[in-house]
Amino acid sequence: MIFEKSWRWYGPHDPVSLKTIKQAGANGVVTALHHIPVGEIWTVEEIRKRIDMLEESNTQHGFKLYWNVVESLPVHEDIKQGKETRDQLIENYKVSLKNLASCGISRICYNFMPVLDWLRTNVRFELEDGSTALYYSRIDLVVFDLFILKRENAREDYEESLLEEAEKKYSRMSEKERATLKESLLMALPGDQAGFTLEKLRKGLKDYEGLSAEDLKENLLYFLKEVIPVAEENGVKLAIHPDDPPWPVLGLPRIISSIEDLEYIFTKVPQNANGLTFCSGSLGASASNDLEGILTKFYDRIHFVHLRSVQREGNSVFFEANHLEGNADILKLMKKFHELQKKNKRETLPMRPDHGHEMMDDQGKQFYPGYSAIGRMRGLAELRGLEFALVNK
Repeated sequence: MIFEKSWRWYGPHDPVSLKTIKQAGANGVVTALHHIPVGEIWTVEEIRKRIDMLEESNTQHGFKLYWNVVESLPVHEDIKQGKETRDQLIENYKVSLKNLASCGISRICYNFMPVLDWLRTNVRFELEDGSTALYYSRIDLVVFDLFILKRENAREDYEESLLEEAEKKYSRMSEKERATLKESLLMALPGDQAGFTLEKLRKGLKDYEGLSAEDLKENLLYFLKEVIPVAEENGVKLAIHPDDPPWPVLGLPRIISSIEDLEYIFTKVPQNANGLTFCSGSLGASASNDLEGILTKFYDRIHFVHLRSVQREGNSVFFEANHLEGNADILKLMKKFHELQKKNKRETLPMRPDHGHEMMDDQGKQFYPGYSAIGRMRGLAELRGLEFALVNK
């Protein structure tokens, strides 16, 4: 098979149970220790607790699920900002890598996005069939930045025509629409129960004032040059996740958004342990990214795969499409994965569906947007069927 079917699970508080994950057709569990504060060491004891949780469920239900990918072992903001405290935080990261390796876990997905992970301007955008999807609109982000967040000097980041359009749109928005925009952009990431407030977000953004994209790249290289040798020594593969969306937001630089960005970090830190999480949705949000070209060029460095598709609508507007629809052309990408796998005689890669629609009986239940059960199960089922047809034709 081309892929090891996996499913993201946020731990014991995730409303999607391990039993549901197995029923959906996955064997690999992509999880992380979200309860450990960013920057602190993941001890063997805590890692074993999560492994034991999976093994107990396997014994109880008579099936086999295993922790195959960490998503994610987060990088502390002080490392991204290049502060004096980064050296100790990097040492902690190295210890966590060693501890994971000693427990048999060797693939680590992480990102280097400042302050925010992925962000959307409407996390429950209603589609024609009544299901909801994650949605991004640049003009809505500008409205939020100028009139809700009120970031200092924000107007300097936008051209005059965009400022005028944002002012007009904000004046037409209802209180409900403004509240939806605010809620969507301040939503906590899965596993982070604290979430953002406007003040917390303002502070996080202010901490990056004066930090250029070049500075952020240098801080990433500093981090990689420290941790990659440790990863190699312990048989660990690090797989950086692309920026989502793949362009600057709220004045923050983005540095893993294009084939040129990837070429830069892989040239500067050439060890194979310095790898990529190939996310067809994040990279595919930009029409300038050739997904098949990126896949082909960096195939040997792809250690983890997120297969999803977005539908682009105009300039910097997109929503999460069904997995086999949208702009990504998943059939073409899967064919290329299959071709390269056979050519390189490589093992199956862990892959998971991502950002499923909220639909059917899941609607109205308490799920983190994009991570309900049925939408992702549909995506995984479509991907499994596509793979079966390709492999057995």
